[in-house]
Amino acid sequence: MLVGRKVPEVTFRTRVRDDSIEGPNPFRWENKTSSDYFAGKRVVLFSLPGAFTPTCSTFQLPDFERLFPEFQAEGIDDIYCVSVNDAFVMNAWGKSQNLVNVKLIPDGSGEFTRKMGMLVAKDNLGFGMRSWRYAAVINDGVIEKFFEEEGYADNCETDPYGVSAPQNILENLRAKAAA
Repeated sequence: MLVGRKVPEVTFRTRVRDDSIEGPNPFRWENKTSSDYFAGKRVVLFSLPGAFTPTCSTFQLPDFERLFPEFQAEGIDDIYCVSVNDAFVMNAWGKSQNLVNVKLIPDGSGEFTRKMGMLVAKDNLGFGMRSWRYAAVINDGVIEKFFEEEGYADNCETDPYGVSAPQNILENLRAKAAA
């Protein structure tokens, strides 16, 4: 079980806006580590099969974005979405979703996802290696709660969604606070 374990320490290749760069692509490469994202704060991390995919773009990401203030009220500092997509895809997806609150983490090589034990083959959909859908509450780099969708398997014929939904995580956080 992942609860109580530290998240894997990896380096993510990100693209960040840099106004000193002229032209149509004012972005530069910036390495970010797991510690940059998770150290010293309490966050929700959720992972999904891919940017621009139906469930991810219609429900999961928009609902986390919309419910961000409710997560803050439960002591969450940030919400991160990690996907086995490169920085260019993640940035374009964030722009298309008009994100303000949720921060996207590109796991282009799948290293973080593999080390989390959540990398699965989705060759049946033409995706290659991707993340299984899950979410976690992470406190100072340590997994406090873990929400994994049922049926973890390579080339799964279904795309379960519910356990890792923001509404379920909020309900869980509120129940803990009330106890």
